[in-house]
Amino acid sequence: MVSAAQTYDAIILGAGAAGLMCAIEAGKRGRRVLLLERAERIGKKILISGGGRCNFTNIHCRPENFISANPHFCKSALARYTPQDFIALVKEHGIAHHEKTLGQLFCDGSSHEIVAMLEDECTAAGVRILTDISVQQVSKEEDGSFTVRARDAEFRAPALVVATGGLSIPKMGATAFGYDMARQFGIGIRECRPALVPLTFTAAERERYCDLSGVSTEVIAKAGSQQFREKMLITHRGLSGPAILQISSYWNGSTPIAIDLAPGHELTATLRAEAANRNLASAKAAFRTVLPNRFAERWLDLHPPAAWTNHALADLEHNVHHWQVTPAGTEGYDKAEVTAGGVDTDELSARTMESKKVPGLYFIGEVVDVTGHLGGFNFQWAWASGFSAGQAL
Repeated sequence: MVSAAQTYDAIILGAGAAGLMCAIEAGKRGRRVLLLERAERIGKKILISGGGRCNFTNIHCRPENFISANPHFCKSALARYTPQDFIALVKEHGIAHHEKTLGQLFCDGSSHEIVAMLEDECTAAGVRILTDISVQQVSKEEDGSFTVRARDAEFRAPALVVATGGLSIPKMGATAFGYDMARQFGIGIRECRPALVPLTFTAAERERYCDLSGVSTEVIAKAGSQQFREKMLITHRGLSGPAILQISSYWNGSTPIAIDLAPGHELTATLRAEAANRNLASAKAAFRTVLPNRFAERWLDLHPPAAWTNHALADLEHNVHHWQVTPAGTEGYDKAEVTAGGVDTDELSARTMESKKVPGLYFIGEVVDVTGHLGGFNFQWAWASGFSAGQAL
């Protein structure tokens, strides 16, 4: 039998980064907060992030680092809770950390330190956390409160926060629960897709390149007006590495992406010099000065110049800086670091994350149509959106 409903000031569904931050802030303000997590432990995605060291924020965080149907929506939350705010919390707990590249901050030790910090903050704020709770039904009562029903318990509160994440990494427990909740209450969803995800080659391209799996080189990857200069990695199915993960969030699913394989270098300069040996062997030697040996040789075997004239060498130079690749697709949600799309920001208050049409209902974190670049930005959105909602509860 289900006992009488336990009452709280706020119920938060999902003990990931956003949910934990929201619970902490609401608890600090004296609210009686219940945090429900369907997994057996809190912060599972935090634990695996950054290779187990948690890339917990980025010191260069700006609204321009986020993708949304409304690019202005994230500005309010990001201004209210900055990377410096989270860094101060990390320092307060004595967690050693370092900047890796491009403003990315990681723990010196383990991501377990971040989860322990958030759990300690929840305890200090009086937050009650229940794990291994499978929510079966959510309803809104006549008095405006929300009732959350689990298998053998029932909870009620005037405020309900959905922090259940997106569809990425289903093996970690990702589900469509948050989107289902939005639809239940008539809240719009922007089409979801995998983001920060490896791209796959066509069968023909796999045949040409995938025996080079593990080869990595610095490139500029471009799609539309966006470009990223970072490492590209050849995999057994296609392309990955930071540059490719970044550009995948902007790829429209059909048009080619352009890859500059030698940014800042002119590979054919020595071939155009007087008395230079103009042949494939010389070209490969020139390409190997910048590109990994096997990849340099393979790319030239597949894209040899039409001739050895200056004009043909200029075309070769152009092609190496504008390699056109049309992916067959992506590796999908299994390998995606985040979900693009989600709860329509037009439906939410940018200041509080509260639904405009359902008072007391909030959506935060990855479930919302705000997607960060690679490098700690999605965590910063989780902290900022969770903080904003926690301040409003």
